[in-house]
Amino acid sequence: MLKLLIVDDEPNLLYSLKKGLESDDLCVITAETAEQGIASVREQRPDAVILDVRLPDMSGLDAFALIQAIDARLPVIIITAFSTTDTAIEAMKRGAFEYLLKPVEFEQLYNTVNRALEISRMSRVPATFEIAGIEDANADQIVGRSQAMQEVYKAIGQVAPQDVNALILGESGTGKEMVARAIYQHSRRSQGPFLAINCAALPEALLESDLFGHERGAFTGAEQRRIGKFEQVDRGTIFLDEIGDMTPATQAKVLRLLQDGSFERVGSNETLRVDVRVIAATNRNLTQMVQEGDFREDLFYRLSVFTLELPPLRERPDDIPIFVEHFVQLFNHGFGKQIRAIHPETLRLLQNYRWPGNVRELQSAIKHALVRNVGEVLSPDSLPATCRESHSTTAQQQAAPVDAEVLRDYISRLLDDGHADIYSSLHNEIDRILLPEVLNHVDGNQARASEVLGIARSTLRSKIADLGLLFEKRLKSDSGRKE
Repeated sequence: MLKLLIVDDEPNLLYSLKKGLESDDLCVITAETAEQGIASVREQRPDAVILDVRLPDMSGLDAFALIQAIDARLPVIIITAFSTTDTAIEAMKRGAFEYLLKPVEFEQLYNTVNRALEISRMSRVPATFEIAGIEDANADQIVGRSQAMQEVYKAIGQVAPQDVNALILGESGTGKEMVARAIYQHSRRSQGPFLAINCAALPEALLESDLFGHERGAFTGAEQRRIGKFEQVDRGTIFLDEIGDMTPATQAKVLRLLQDGSFERVGSNETLRVDVRVIAATNRNLTQMVQEGDFREDLFYRLSVFTLELPPLRERPDDIPIFVEHFVQLFNHGFGKQIRAIHPETLRLLQNYRWPGNVRELQSAIKHALVRNVGEVLSPDSLPATCRESHSTTAQQQAAPVDAEVLRDYISRLLDDGHADIYSSLHNEIDRILLPEVLNHVDGNQARASEVLGIARSTLRSKIADLGLLFEKRLKSDSGRKE
């Protein structure tokens, strides 16, 4: 169960906040002095803290410093009843999660606490690799034993201890956040602060303010100075999710920060410096965005010092049974079920489905199946309709006809010659024809070719290298262009 510590010398406030925030999933601990609060941090190990600035035995700023010394990753929300917020701002500079003015609106506090608890989970709950069949109930698992995932694990191990920026590419739902957490947790900054920002979730003005902070009066509604996330996470790690949705103006400020560690708050001329490691992620094609002028090329190179590309689930069907077993074990108890086996037809349907939403969609499908399933065997009838529909027929109808006789003749020759690896030989021959055709069609653009083929760029590059393919870039004729 999650724990929230509230440190305040007003008994009525402690009582009302405890009653309002405590739930079946959240235990609220209270303390009326800084000394009691620090002892609770040391003994109870809360997941987040609400800390008043004015306490009877110590200033909130001094208490915050001692809390940080115990656990620098612990999100601390500063609250104050005083119009001058210098102390709270100073605490924010030192890494406090947020500060709020009393009287605090409950909905605002509730949302802030939930964000703090989520950040705490991301930084403290281990993101471990489920490759040996042994699962830690207290950890979030990165699941998969396929060769593609083995490459991802090796890449995490290579980049995590190096203090360089990292870029994680992959479709939505492939687990980019989990990989970012694993990089942070295995890094030299793992005991430092960690913050995550979804760049697509905020409009431009709010995103810039959230990242870099603002001065009082910088824009309408800026009633107090705000310390930005980069300043808060100094000497730590920041995860910028959906970096491809960042506007050009914000891209320019992020570029400068990556170049020399400096920036200004919105509405300020004061240059500030921070030491922050950036892990960025996106499901968009940044290479294409650079070519089209939608993403800065210099920022792309700064972010992609080390790039990890996560394979979509459809490219690693052998991992699907492992995922199914993992999710069934994870959700069995919560859904009041006792699933002990998976029907073979259930696995066949799941492995044949294309999974446009990747692991996130598979997780939802298993939850759906658990709700509907009766008995101890996960039946195919319990799956969502999308998983039970046959997609192979549609694909065959849309694809160009294939000369079956030619294929049969080729297979017969392989059999007559005594080949022992016919499956690979056939696919290699198809790739020798297919890949150059597609690459020439897109003028050698591998990013576009991977989209047309429906495979990851890393897979395409690997196939080109393995087959020793050479192709010429086909130039489009100028004769058809309009003057």
